[in-house]
Parts: sequence; structure tokens; C-alpha cells
Amino acid sequence: MVKFSIKQRIINLWFRFILWLDTKLSQQQKVRVLAVFVGLAAGTAAVVLKNMVHLVAYVLQSASNLLDLNYFYFFYPTVGIFLALLFMKYVIKKPAGHGVPGVLHSISQKRGYLEKHKMFSSLVTSSLTVGFGGSVGLEGPIVGTGAALGSNIARAFKLNHRQITLMIGCASSGAVASIFNAPLAGLIFSLEILMLDLTMSSLIPLILSSVSAIITSYLMIGSEILYPFKIQTTYAVIDLLYYVLLGLFCGLVSVYFSNVYMKMSKLFGKWGWKKRLIIGGTVLGALVFLFPALYGEGYKEVNYILAGNYEYLFSRSIFEPYVDNIIAVIAVLALVSALKAFATSATFGAGGVGGIFAPSLFIGAHIGLLFAILVNFSGIAELSITNFALIGMAGAMSGIMHAPLFAIFLIAEISGGYSLLLPLMITSVFSYLLVRYFASNSVYTQQLAEQRMLITHDKDKAALTMMNIDSLIETDFLEVRSDLSLGDFLKVITHSKRNIFPVIDNDIFKGIVFINDIRHLILKTELYDIVRVKDLMYTPTPIVKPSETMDDVVRKFRNTQHYNLPVIDNDRYIGFVSRANTFSAYQKVISEFSED
Repeated sequence: MVKFSIKQRIINLWFRFILWLDTKLSQQQKVRVLAVFVGLAAGTAAVVLKNMVHLVAYVLQSASNLLDLNYFYFFYPTVGIFLALLFMKYVIKKPAGHGVPGVLHSISQKRGYLEKHKMFSSLVTSSLTVGFGGSVGLEGPIVGTGAALGSNIARAFKLNHRQITLMIGCASSGAVASIFNAPLAGLIFSLEILMLDLTMSSLIPLILSSVSAIITSYLMIGSEILYPFKIQTTYAVIDLLYYVLLGLFCGLVSVYFSNVYMKMSKLFGKWGWKKRLIIGGTVLGALVFLFPALYGEGYKEVNYILAGNYEYLFSRSIFEPYVDNIIAVIAVLALVSALKAFATSATFGAGGVGGIFAPSLFIGAHIGLLFAILVNFSGIAELSITNFALIGMAGAMSGIMHAPLFAIFLIAEISGGYSLLLPLMITSVFSYLLVRYFASNSVYTQQLAEQRMLITHDKDKAALTMMNIDSLIETDFLEVRSDLSLGDFLKVITHSKRNIFPVIDNDIFKGIVFINDIRHLILKTELYDIVRVKDLMYTPTPIVKPSETMDDVVRKFRNTQHYNLPVIDNDRYIGFVSRANTFSAYQKVISEFSED
């Protein structure tokens, strides 16, 4: 009783605080204040995760150096993923999920609801996965963690659906901004990848959260830059042709990466968790052992490239004797770029938690470097290997993530200037256009798109995606049997407020009787015992299945004159959906996202 009393008092105090806040601030002011706090929370989460990963990696590296046992790196990734799986299985007892796809699913299908454990579960599981050498990134988990913080803070302050979604966007923007020290890229991330609408009511909170997240990271770790790159040379006009070719090259590699990722995901999805861990861990361990550059998220390796140094490709590798051979450099670069897709997919397939930001940047830097070396080696031109490595990062990110704007501004911001903006735009756009020719969805959105759950910038489609058939099914229709006489059926009619009657035999749907079709028989008493319901019913077309999307339902209403459609699941009657309720629900969703 005492515990309940204390809990009740806390709840009462919290509600009083919210009421007091509502009296002091307008809704717009309240959202902006919360955007700052959400940004602070997301920035803190980003710093905590980075430090956790660095600590784990430092301990493992120290142990390996002390014992001089490099072959431990073969086992480290499997151990990390196994520990992450144990945490999910026995501590949170749920999957931690993968950042961005989980956020997109929550926005489209769960009205922005993200479980409370996601505020910390991705921090633990991804730090174990990446710290032990899993070949994935941390940005996805940080975005997922930030989004969960934004969702739960918004719901704690009793915000509405639109505001909850905005807080998720604010947290995601803050997470990205704090990682890369790129506030503009953080803003564009929410608009392009999370597909939030850009309005003045959403723009200011997104900016506030990005700025507050960056300030948080400054206060905690200083002004350390993830990629300390300075542009040494710009470009000549003739180089723009090579940036077009680089864009096409990045597009092809992006298609390759996406295909490998999707096919391996489906393959691993057929197996149990133990088999996934053994096979995925073995594949990952072998790749990391042969090519140490594939170990971990790969930011250190990218920084080596941006500094013009690619000797790391051979460090602790069986190929180390060939470090001065340009042919060997080209071959190893090509292999590392190609095998990163398998290393990343194996990490996810084994059960690891991470993201594809870092793999995209890693692949982009390596194929940009490879492209420049090949051109220079051919003698056709003399290209800047560091510039092409930098812009290759934008090309790969644009193609893999289907986010050209985000890629352009992220790389422009982390490079310390916009003097390469035109090459960035050319490479990113050509990469994106080529990828879109082969696939309309990214690895983030492919699964949601297949299930027709993907939110888009089309407001009509977005609203329909967020609607659910289950919430629209009406069940207050009186059921009748097919062998019921007309007389008895007329008695049923007197107890119904509906003009439609589903005909059900042994739980199997047979058809419906529309009252307007039998008005001419009501006064013909001589037919009461002769005519049966089966003589009056008809089989309606079309019908609706519970698994269908609202887009399908609306299309069926549009193509017919029906005002009600039966919902049937394996010949079993569920209820009806009506044109009126569907339109009303649609209008409600649209109004929730209208600008304040």
C-alpha cells in the first residue's frame, strides 16, 4: 500500500506539473522547449555509446597486444554478437531492433510508439556488437535510441500524434548532428530519410534539437571531429566528367551492396538463432582475419584514406609483404570494398545490432580511392585520391541509403567547407539515379515497402499507411442463416439498425442480404414460409481481407459504388468496413499532421 501511495503521489505531481506547464506555455512553445531537451538526451546517448564502444575495443586490443595473439580477432566478433544475443534473450527479453527501419515502422504503424527498453537496449547491444569487431556502424542504433527517447518524452508530456512524430524527428536529427558535428545534415536526415514534412512548425524544433545535441557533445568530449579532413585542392572543370563516372561507379556498387544485404538477410532468416550465430560469426571472423580493415565500424580506416595513407590495408594481414606493390593495393582495395557487404550482412545475420551508415561511408571512401588510383595508374589523368575518396563517401551513401541531399550536406559539413559542393552534387545525384533505375527502395525501406507500410512524402499515401483496417471494422450487423425463412428473417430485421445482414452457416460466410432488395416481398405473407434467405442473398464483390492495406480498401471503394465491404478471413466473417468511416478516419489522420 505504501509503494502504491508513493507511486500515486509521483503520478499526481507529474500531472500537476504538466497542467502547470500548459498554463504557462503555448503548445508551440512547449514543443520547442521539449525539442531542446530531446536534443540534449540524444546527444548524451551518442556520446555514451561512442565511449562504450571505444572502451570495449581498447580492452580487447590491449589484451591481444599483451598476449601477442592476433588470431583472437577471428573469435572476437562472434563473442560480441553472442553477448548481445544473451542480453536480448535474458535481460530485455525482446529484440533490440535496428535503428532506422524500426523508427520508420513505429511512425507508419505504431503512431510513433517506441518501447521504453529501446532507450537503452541498442546502446548495450550495439556497443557489444561493434566493440568486439562487428562490421557495422553505430549511427543506426544511436538514431533508434534517440527516437525512443523522443517518443517516450513526448508521450510523458501528453503530446499528440503529430507532435510525437516531430519529437522522434528531433531526436534523430540531434543524434546524427552530434555524431558528425553536422547540424544541417541532422536536419535533412529527418526530412529525407524519416520523411517528415517540412513546415515552419517543424523546422524550428528540428534546428533546436540539432544545436542542443551538438552543444552536449561539445561539453562532454570537446570539439573532436569524426573525420578531420581539410580540402587541399579543389577541382578543374575537366574533373567533373570523372565525378560523373564516379557517381555511376558508386551507383553500381550500391546496387551490389543492397542485393547482397537483402539476399543474405533472407537466407539467414530461414535459420534458428544458433545456426545464424555460428555461420554468421564464422564468415565474419574469417573475413576480419584475412582483411583486418573490415574489423569494427571502420572510421579509423576512413581517416587513414582521407589522410592519403592506405598502408593500413596490409597491417596485420597476410598480404603485408605486398604493401608497396600498386597492383596488390588495387586488388586489396577492390576485395575490401566488395567483401564489406558480406561482412556487414554476416554481422546482422548472426544477430548483431548496428547500422549501415558506417559501412556506406567505408565502402564509399574505398571505392573513391580505388577509382582515383585506377585513373591515375592508367595515365589518363591525375586525380586527387583524397578528394575522390571523400566524394565517394557521398556517392555510396546516396545510393545505399537513397538519400542524396543528406549525403551531399553531410560530406560538405564534415569536410569543413563547400568548395567541393558541385562534385558532391554530381556524384551523389548520378549514383542515386542509377540505383533508382534498379530499385525504388533502400535497404531501410525495402521490407516496409513490400508490406506496403512505408510512409512517403505523398500525404494521401502517408495517411492511408498510418490507418489500420482493424480499427475500422464494424461488427454490429445481425447474422442470419441461409436456411432461415423470409418470415423469420423479417422478425430479425425489426431488431436491427442496419440494412445489411451477413449470411453465416457454420461460421462460414455465404453472402449478404441487402434490405432494399427485399422490400417488394415484405407484404407478401404467402411467401413467408416458402422463400429462404439463401434465395435472397448474393455474394458480394469485392471483399476485404484483414491483411490488406488501407490503400487497397480505398481503391475498392473507388472502383465500386458500395458503401460497405465485408471483411473476410479464410471464408470466416469478421465484420464490415464502411466508406464513411474510412473517409472520416482519413480526415482525422490528415488533420493531425496539419501545420499549427
